[in-house]
Amino acid sequence: MNSRRHFLHKLSASLIALPAFSGRELNEIQLLNEKAYEGPVLRVAILGLGSYGTRVADAMKTCTRAKLVGAVSGTPSKIKDWQTKYGIPEKNCYNYENFDQIKNNPDIDAVYIITPNSLHAPFAIRTAKAGKHVICEKPMALNAKEGMTMIAACKAANVKLLVGYRVHFEPKTLEIIRMRNEGELGKVMFFQGLCGFRIGDPSQWRLNKALAGGGSMMDIGIYAINGSRYLVGEEPVWVTAQETKTDPVKFKEGVDETITFQLGFPSGVIASCLSTYSMNNLDRFYLNCEKGWAEMQPSTGYGPIKARTNKGELTHTHVTHQTVQMDEMSDIILGGKQPLVPVDGEEGLKDLKIIDAIFMAVKTGKKESLSL
Repeated sequence: MNSRRHFLHKLSASLIALPAFSGRELNEIQLLNEKAYEGPVLRVAILGLGSYGTRVADAMKTCTRAKLVGAVSGTPSKIKDWQTKYGIPEKNCYNYENFDQIKNNPDIDAVYIITPNSLHAPFAIRTAKAGKHVICEKPMALNAKEGMTMIAACKAANVKLLVGYRVHFEPKTLEIIRMRNEGELGKVMFFQGLCGFRIGDPSQWRLNKALAGGGSMMDIGIYAINGSRYLVGEEPVWVTAQETKTDPVKFKEGVDETITFQLGFPSGVIASCLSTYSMNNLDRFYLNCEKGWAEMQPSTGYGPIKARTNKGELTHTHVTHQTVQMDEMSDIILGGKQPLVPVDGEEGLKDLKIIDAIFMAVKTGKKESLSL
C-alpha cells in the first residue's frame, strides 16, 4: 500500500510539473487515483450553504482524500436540498441552534465555515469547542483581535485551524514561487496587485459593515495583500493607504469602495496595490525582478489562471481549485503535511493585521508600521 501511495504522490506531482496530458489521459489518471487511494479521508461538514458553499460542495465530488458528509444552515429548505443533491444523511445535518451537538457525531472530522465574515469567529470557536477541525473562508475574521481568539480556541481544543487560501495550491502560482526561490528571476524589485470588480446588489451582505467588516478590502483586496506576501517572499514592515469613494449611498460609512495601498518589505521591495468594488477587469499580479518578471492575469479567479514569465507562458493543467484545496487540506489535517505556502490560522492572522493597518492608514494619512 505504501508503494502505491508513493506512486500516486508522484502522479500528483506530475500534474503540476508536466502540463501536456490529454483530457483522456487525465481522466485515466484520476480514475486510477480514485481506485487506488486507500489512505484516510477527511470527512467535512459545510456550514453556510450559499453560492460559494455550493461551489465547494460540487468540487468535492471529485476529491479523493476529502468527502462532504454534513451540512449546517439556518435555512431548513437549503438543508433538504443538500441532502437530496449530495446524499447527506439526516444525522449529519444541523442548524445554527443545535450546531454544538456536532461534538457527539464521530462521522464528521472538520467543519468548513462559509458564511458572512462576522460569523467566522463565533462558529470557529464553537467548532473548536466541539472538537472538530476548523476550515474557514477568508478573511479569517473581522480583525486581528478576533483572529487571535480563533487561534487560541483551536489551540486549546487541539484542533487544526486552516483558511481557504485555494490559490496557495494552484500550479502556476507555485511555479512562479519556485522560480523565485531558485533564483531564476533574480532579486525581487517590485510587485503590483490589482483586484476588483463592479459589485451589484446594494443590499447584499458584502456591503453591510456589521456582516462584512468593511467593503472591497475584506472581499477582494485581501488577494492583493496575500499575493504580495507569497510572491515577494517576505513580510511587509509598513503600509500606506488612500481611500476613494464615489458613491457614498451604496458604500456607506465603514464600507470601502476603492483603496490603493502600498507595502514596504525589509529588502526594499515596494508593493503597489488596488482594491475596488467599482471597476471590472482587475485581477492581475505582476512581479518585477532583476533577471526577469512574472505576470498573472487572471491571478486569483476560479480558473483557469493565466500566467507568463520572461521565459514564456506557463501551461500547467487547470484543476478545479476547490478540489485541490480540499484534498491538500486533508493531507495537512490527517497527514501533517506542510504546504509550500501556509494556509493555517497564523497565515490568516497576518493578513488581518495588514488589513487593520490599511484601515488605520486611511484614517491617519500616515505610514503605519507592521509587525507580523
